[in-house]
Amino acid sequence: MKNEVLIGPNLEQTMITAGLDFYKPTMSQLAYDKQPETEVTFTFKNRGSQNLLEYVEPEVIGSRLEQIRQNSFSDDEISFLGDIRNSANEPMFSENFLQSLSENELPKVSIEIKDNDLAFSTTGEWSMVTFWETVLMSEVNEIYFENYIKANGIDVMKLYDEGEKRLNEKINIFRDNPDIKFSDFGTRRHFSLRWQKYVVERLKDECPDNFLGTSNVALSKLLGTKPVGTFAHEMPMVYAGMADAKGKDIRKSHGKFLNDWYEQYGNDLSIALTDTFGTEFFFSDFTEEQADKWRALRQDSGDPIEFGEKAIEFYENNNVNPKQKTIVFSDGLDIDQIVKLHDYFKGKINVVFGWGTTLTNDLGVKTLNIVMKATHVKLDDGREADLVKLSDNEGKHTGPLGKIALYQEVFN
Repeated sequence: MKNEVLIGPNLEQTMITAGLDFYKPTMSQLAYDKQPETEVTFTFKNRGSQNLLEYVEPEVIGSRLEQIRQNSFSDDEISFLGDIRNSANEPMFSENFLQSLSENELPKVSIEIKDNDLAFSTTGEWSMVTFWETVLMSEVNEIYFENYIKANGIDVMKLYDEGEKRLNEKINIFRDNPDIKFSDFGTRRHFSLRWQKYVVERLKDECPDNFLGTSNVALSKLLGTKPVGTFAHEMPMVYAGMADAKGKDIRKSHGKFLNDWYEQYGNDLSIALTDTFGTEFFFSDFTEEQADKWRALRQDSGDPIEFGEKAIEFYENNNVNPKQKTIVFSDGLDIDQIVKLHDYFKGKINVVFGWGTTLTNDLGVKTLNIVMKATHVKLDDGREADLVKLSDNEGKHTGPLGKIALYQEVFN
C-alpha cells in the first residue's frame, strides 16, 4: 500500500465503473417485472457545507458519466450477475432481465449549476435509471477527493498512513470481538474505489469472522464473495407515488410493495427497511405473518437503541421470538457505536451492521454529505406524482413541503 496511489479512476473497473451496489440490480429487476413502463426521476443533492464546484468540473464529470452511460453493462458483468444464486440454488436474476440490461443504455444525466453548486438529475425507465444513484455518487467522490488533494498540496502517502492507522484500530477491535458481524456499505461515499478495495481486502483477510461481504458488486466479483444488499427507500417511495398518481390509498402501497418484494425474492432478501414513512407507521403496517416470515429489519434513522427495543417489543407482541430475528443497523455508524449497539442487544436480538462512510472514507479528510433520491414518478398513461420520504430524522425528509405535510397526515 505504501507505494500504491489509491485514488483516481484508472483502476481496472467493472460493474459500470465500480459504483454499483447490489441493491440496485435487485430493485431494478422488481421494477422491470412489475412496472416496466414506469418512469422515475432521480435528483442529486449536496447536503454538506462543501461546494462541489471547487473541485469537480462539470465538463470532467459530464464526460465520465457519458462514458459510463454508453458502456453500461459488459457481457462479463451480465454473466457474473447471472451466476448469483439464491438459497434454493436458483438464479437470482432472470434471463429476460439480464438481457434487458445488456441491450439498454442508462438514461442521460442532466448537469446544471444551481445555487452556485453542482446539480444532477436524470429521468428514465425505472429499471434503468435506478443505477445512477450509487454510480453518480461514487464518481462525484472520486473526482472531488482526487482534486481536493492536488489543490491543497496534501501528501497523499501521509493521508494513507492516517487511514491505515484508523483501519488498524478497527481491525484490532474486531479481532477482540469476533461475534460482531458487519458488511461494507461504503460505495456511495467512499474516498476512492481503490481505497475501498484496499479496506475490503484487509477486512476479508484479517477479520474473516466479522466480515460478511461488500455491497459493491465489482469488488465482490473481484474478491470472490457474494454481494450483499436488498432494497432502498426508493421502492416504497415509488410505490406510494404510483398510488398517489392513480388517486388510490397511499398507505396500502407499502404493504403491496413488501408483498411484491417477498414474492420476488423470498426469505433470501427479506430484510425490511423500516423508516421510509416513519417507523411508527411501519410497525403498525407490518403484519404478524410478515413478522414471522421476514428475517430482519433495517434501521436507517432515529435512535438505534429506541428502535431496537421497539422491534423486540413488536416481535414479542406478535408471538415471534426476537432471538430468531435480526436488526441491520446502517445509519451513520462508527466503530464505537457498533461496539455499543452490539453489546447492548447481545442476547436480546441478533444484530449486524451495514457500515458506510466511516469505513471507506476515514482518512482525516472531511467527507461529503451527498444523496441522490427518487423524486418523481410518471405512469405510462401520463399521470404523475412527486415522491416523499418521511425519515425518523426530520432533517432527512425529502419531497416538496406541501407533499411532505400530506404524507405526514396520511401516515401518522
